[in-house]
Amino acid sequence: MKLHTKLAWASAAVLMSFAGSAHAVTEINWWHSMTGALGDRVTALADQFNKSQNEYKVTAVYKGSYDEALAAGIAAFRAGNAPHILQVFEVGTATMMYAKGAVKPVSEVMKVAGEKFDASGYVAAVAGYYTSPKGEMLSFPFNSSTTVFYYNKDMFTKAGMDPNKAPTTWQEVVAAAGRLKASGEKCAYTTGWQTWVHLESFSAWHNVEFASKGNGFGGLDARLTFNSPLHVRHIENLENWAKQGYFTYAGRKNEPEAKFYSGECGMLTSSSSAYGNISKNAKFKFAVAPLPYYSDVKGAPQNTIIGGASLWSMNGKKTEEYKGVARFYKFLSQPEVQAKWHQETGYLPITNAAYEMTKKSGFYEKTPGPGVAVQQMIVKTTDKSRGIRLGSFVQIRTIMDEELESVWSGKKSAKAALDNAVLRGNELLDRFEKANK
Repeated sequence: MKLHTKLAWASAAVLMSFAGSAHAVTEINWWHSMTGALGDRVTALADQFNKSQNEYKVTAVYKGSYDEALAAGIAAFRAGNAPHILQVFEVGTATMMYAKGAVKPVSEVMKVAGEKFDASGYVAAVAGYYTSPKGEMLSFPFNSSTTVFYYNKDMFTKAGMDPNKAPTTWQEVVAAAGRLKASGEKCAYTTGWQTWVHLESFSAWHNVEFASKGNGFGGLDARLTFNSPLHVRHIENLENWAKQGYFTYAGRKNEPEAKFYSGECGMLTSSSSAYGNISKNAKFKFAVAPLPYYSDVKGAPQNTIIGGASLWSMNGKKTEEYKGVARFYKFLSQPEVQAKWHQETGYLPITNAAYEMTKKSGFYEKTPGPGVAVQQMIVKTTDKSRGIRLGSFVQIRTIMDEELESVWSGKKSAKAALDNAVLRGNELLDRFEKANK
């Protein structure tokens, strides 16, 4: 056989092989809402999975903020072109549960794919949030976070405070704020995710009700109750601290985190998942501590609740595609993968094995920050601290944000704002209940 003939046959064989392998790869689309360092890590996870096997290819696509991605996912399902996997933040859980025909529960996905699936292997406080009343896991826990307290150790030293002693109560936080302001700092304390920190987690941390029916877990007829005397007291305190220059409001979501890691603000309450960005950007020594509480409230501190998001499998896909989704979930559940994700981002480890692996490695002794979030969560929950599962909760959060902003701007009293937030929110819950009976 002549040389050019051999080369032609070889080229044809390569092309046929390439075509065959390309045909064999099943595409899995994953829509997410992670930006910055977290977005890079999401892309890296997809790449790592893709390199680990040659049957499936997961493509991670950023679809905007959590609110935007949820809206885009539902619109795409109605149009018949939904992604295989949609990342939905925790407040969208009830919306997804009652989106008839839109999702396939993760337990079903694993069964269809023939993959072993033991829900007991996942951290109970996390898995329980995404589990139906019948005990069926609905979505796959992914980036679960909780609220924690950050403080600038260098600023504390400058203000004459012990940099190794974090404020543990709100009374101590305001005292520290006064010291920071007296030392010349313009921003003593700020907060990310104001409704999650100061109303939702605040309720669970103090073991007080946020909404009736076990915060919504007990039925669609749940109604908001976060206008109690304790809630009003806390928002009034924040209002007074704002007037005194101790508290600086800087946005509804995670925008205030930049004020902390830039060195502008000395104290911050926000998500444990901010740890990665703070570690990357802060040019000063900082520490992570548990969320502050009121020492005169019986039962406090209890536990904080999860934030972050889970992965929902959208309905209407082929069996082979669900096999790819299941394989990806199995990959994400590997202790090594989960432990690395937890240690690098500050998100909670979703499996008991990942937590134990991290613990045995000595990571928490060397890097105590991420361990704070875990310790706040690994406790037995109550009917008031399990979490919040309410319909239309995305819209209810917007209402709470609007009403809190009316307090910070001096337009309303804390009581008037919380009363109005409860009234407006309950109107939405009433409509949601009627639409999903």
